[in-house]
Order: sequence, then structure tokens, then C-alpha cells
Amino acid sequence: MSDEKKNIMKEIKVDKMVLNCCVGESGDRLTRAARVLEQLTGQQPIYSKARYTLRSFGIRRNEKIAVHVTVRGEKAMEILERGLKVKEYELLQQNFSETGNFGFGINEHIDLGIKYDPTTGIYGMDFFVCLTRPGARVARRKVRKGRIGQPHKITKEDAIKWFQERFEGVVLAKAL
Repeated sequence: MSDEKKNIMKEIKVDKMVLNCCVGESGDRLTRAARVLEQLTGQQPIYSKARYTLRSFGIRRNEKIAVHVTVRGEKAMEILERGLKVKEYELLQQNFSETGNFGFGINEHIDLGIKYDPTTGIYGMDFFVCLTRPGARVARRKVRKGRIGQPHKITKEDAIKWFQERFEGVVLAKAL
């Protein structure tokens, strides 16, 4: 394959990574979770609201219950590397979607290298990674919109292969 030219339009890269921290209630715990995400990314997080009332969980419709932040570029790769180090570069097959995106969760944010603060507490968070190829903007732009052909779309197998090559990760069939 070394004498064969690689198609640079087929290279997979991280489009964006979304960090989500769902607390399940509004108030002080939610603002502390937002502070953790801001400390981790250096960006202002966005608050998410409950879609409907769940009396058993004690949440009302439109009540702020979670915070999330979208990270792109080199910062996304650096945070993703830290998150995968916590998971020991092991993901399950079900962590990958059919469209080539993947996600995983961690239980404690202090594993990412953030110093523990007793006033803040410990929060878990979810990582969602969107993969893309060059030229994917053609389908989303406003003017001269086009369609992306099936060979150019990222599949589950492409995403798993990219993860194994890029991070030397292990994809397990089922949870141990």
C-alpha cells in the first residue's frame, strides 16, 4: 500500500466532541457541574432542559437538568485522549453507531486530571464523538447543496477501524 497513493478525501477526522453532564436537577449541583465542564474545556457550557415532567424523578418540564459543551479541533482530540485513557482504550461494539459516531461515559471527572475540590464534588460525564470526512459540508451547506455518496459515508466498521488505528484501542463484543 506504500506505493499506492492514499486518497486524502477518505481520511477520517473528528468533526466535534460533545461533553454532557446530566445532574437530573436544577440548582447548585447543576452550576457546580457547569463549572467542572468549563474547567475541563475552557468554554462556557450550555444548559439543557427537561422535555417533559417525570414525577417519579422529581423533574418538571423546561427545568434545567443538564449541561453540555461542544469542543472542536485539537482541544477535542486532547480531551478525547484523556477520556479514553480513563477507559483504558477499551470500548464496546455497541458504543459505535451505524453512522460512524461513538460515545462513552466516565464515572468520575477527577480521572481526567482535574484536581478534586470538596466544594464541587464528583461528577460523571458522557463523551459523544462525531466523525467526518473532508467534503461532508456539501450536504449541509446552504448554497449549492449536494448529496454524499454511499462510499464516502462513514460506517460503523470505518469508525471502529479508525479508533483501533488511531488510538490502538480494543473493541469488545460484549461487556465483561
